[in-house]
Amino acid sequence: GPRPVSPPPWGSAGLAGAGGPVGGSRLAGGPGTPLLALPRGFPAVTWLVSASSSLRACWEKPDCFLCASLAELYSYTEGPEFLLNRKCFEEDFRIHVRDKKWTELDKNQHRTHAMRLLDGLEVTAREKRLRVARAILYVAQGTFGECGSEADVQAWMRYNIFLLLEVGTFNALVELLNMEIDNSAACSSAVRKPAISLADSTDLRVLLNIMYLIVETVRQEAEGDKAEWKTMRQTFRAELGAPLYNNEPFSVMLFGMVTKFCSGHAPHFPMKKVLLLLWKTVLCTLGGFEELQSMKAEKREILGLPPLPEDSIKVIRNMRAASPPASASDLIEQQQKRGRREHKALIKQDNLDAFNERDPYKADDSREEEEENDDDNSLEGETFPLERDEVMPPPTQHPPSDRIACPKGLPWAPKVRLSHLLWHQGEEEVEQVPAEILYQGLLPSLPQYMIALLKILLAAAPTSKAKTDSINILADVLPEEMPTTVLQSMKLGVDVNRHKEIIVKAISAVLLLLLKHFKLNHIYQFEYMAQHLVFANCIPLILKFFNQNIMSYITAKNSISVLDYPYCVVHELPELTAESLEAGDNNQFCWRNLFSCINLLRILNKLTKWKHSRTMMLVVFKSAPILKRALKVKQAMMQLYVLKLLKVQTKYLGRQWRKSNMKTMSAIYQKVRHRLNDDWAYGNDLDARPWDFQAEECALRASIERFNSRRYDRAHSNPDFLPVDNCLQSVLGQRVELPEDFQVNYDLWLEREVFSRPISWEELLQ
Repeated sequence: GPRPVSPPPWGSAGLAGAGGPVGGSRLAGGPGTPLLALPRGFPAVTWLVSASSSLRACWEKPDCFLCASLAELYSYTEGPEFLLNRKCFEEDFRIHVRDKKWTELDKNQHRTHAMRLLDGLEVTAREKRLRVARAILYVAQGTFGECGSEADVQAWMRYNIFLLLEVGTFNALVELLNMEIDNSAACSSAVRKPAISLADSTDLRVLLNIMYLIVETVRQEAEGDKAEWKTMRQTFRAELGAPLYNNEPFSVMLFGMVTKFCSGHAPHFPMKKVLLLLWKTVLCTLGGFEELQSMKAEKREILGLPPLPEDSIKVIRNMRAASPPASASDLIEQQQKRGRREHKALIKQDNLDAFNERDPYKADDSREEEEENDDDNSLEGETFPLERDEVMPPPTQHPPSDRIACPKGLPWAPKVRLSHLLWHQGEEEVEQVPAEILYQGLLPSLPQYMIALLKILLAAAPTSKAKTDSINILADVLPEEMPTTVLQSMKLGVDVNRHKEIIVKAISAVLLLLLKHFKLNHIYQFEYMAQHLVFANCIPLILKFFNQNIMSYITAKNSISVLDYPYCVVHELPELTAESLEAGDNNQFCWRNLFSCINLLRILNKLTKWKHSRTMMLVVFKSAPILKRALKVKQAMMQLYVLKLLKVQTKYLGRQWRKSNMKTMSAIYQKVRHRLNDDWAYGNDLDARPWDFQAEECALRASIERFNSRRYDRAHSNPDFLPVDNCLQSVLGQRVELPEDFQVNYDLWLEREVFSRPISWEELLQ
């Protein structure tokens, strides 16, 4: 079995620090602070496992959500570098500590060595600095060489990362990252190379790996966290979102890397890691969907608005997926199969939501499906959703009596949409919240940032074909030597497809988070970002993304689970064969791709909602059949956002379309919120008539420019930049407020500056 290791020295608030080697006579919260006396020879891990249920769960069972986010950071091509990082650490560690392992040191010894490593980052020799950075990365990866299980790795990783944060590692890494971004020699060398590989981005990848691990670990709370760690988390979040890095937030620096990469000046930048770090940084500084919901409720209370009628996340979680409208080929196939299955009992509809009933995070649900299965291609459920915390946050366990009772009827409370009467309130107090600070940092180059993100999204889309002028997003996945065997080629093919899927996931998450936070902070901030996405052809790009076999994309198996971190560093790896690679893993669906699809649908909804000109773009680009094909994915959340997009354009599609798509119309009625003054089903709305759509977009753009000019234009606030008035009458007619001391000494000024000076009036007139 896995060998026992000493527990991390968490301190008195959580797990105790090892006062000596494993099996010592006591555990100590710090030097000389006895916590619990143990019989000599009693294993510390045995005491740890029996200490409490929450700590036992943390120690014995790995966090699979964290496992997924850690695994996606590394490409399979980077696998050999894990051992290289360990070698760099151990060579340096043995110089200073000869008779102990890292897991056997106390907290003070850990801090001393961490500070020693931090000093090593300041050496001028690039090779030495890289070796020290690799040693720090090994510490951040949980010193896996001394761990026996994935749970051990995660526990030590959490302790080590808070230790690195405490000694100031993150700020040192930011300085090094700045230096690498401005490294003109590396950029010019990469531009001249005909083919860029993994080796060209080594320094950047090591730095970005450490920073990602720090941000992703610190932003998540865990049971047993010390009060000291909670304080560090709040401080770190505040500093990460503040303009402390070159007078701008850290996210703006990462956006700058994205635009520099897309401009062709830095083709060696490891863009997948940059985008993942950008996503987690935005998530850490601004907050996720649950934080958004609480902030929205707080703002409504401050403004005296009634509370929200329901929690949308809870409503969607309790919705059932509908059977998609059958195509002609489906109907023929069903007729042929109907005879064979008449003798069988009626089977429950099995769909992507079926995992809710077997999900260990949900209570048992004995409700039967209300619909028959009219599609034999439905997917089977999975017991553990990897992206569940991001598609919809995982619910806590409740007894069956605490479950939300879903009343019969419509899932959403109807609303009445009120028209946004705009007025200028004069000078306003701008609260410097994280979203406001980020918007101010992005504002000067926001159009370029949006174009760059969409360029990368286009290059990563599965429907895109390779072109000579498209950007190369595979620089941080291609090895120096191309594969020579069939097995190596298959492995690289899986790695490349997985790489593209992760990029799509990160970009879709960043765009959706920014849109939601800017909309909550100020509606014109949201409109400014949304309009530039529309100008950069985001709508046809997303429709092009969905114009594929979406079922194949959702069920794609572009992963090799035995090569995922941290599994690959604590287990003996089986021999890979072409057959095992072709079979893929045991997961029925790719939750990463489902997450990306839902995000893109939500972005499309936000861009087109209540905008007639943009809704007409959906009609012009013939999105209805594309979206109807997406309804084949029987997952409630994805279906909801597809139906929303179909609802907004129904009034433009004509009576014949509505007549021949009554099942879709019925699904819209059942699952999408109703607006009592929105005549979506019949097209009698005067606002829906197709005229003056260009004027609508231009008026919105003028309003956005007025907002940005009034609130952020420095010329309006700095008198030195105001235009000069050259009209003599206008200047003399202005009322000037004179200071009080001047008025007291006015007679003296007249005597000295006017009466005592001779004036040549003729010269003055000439």
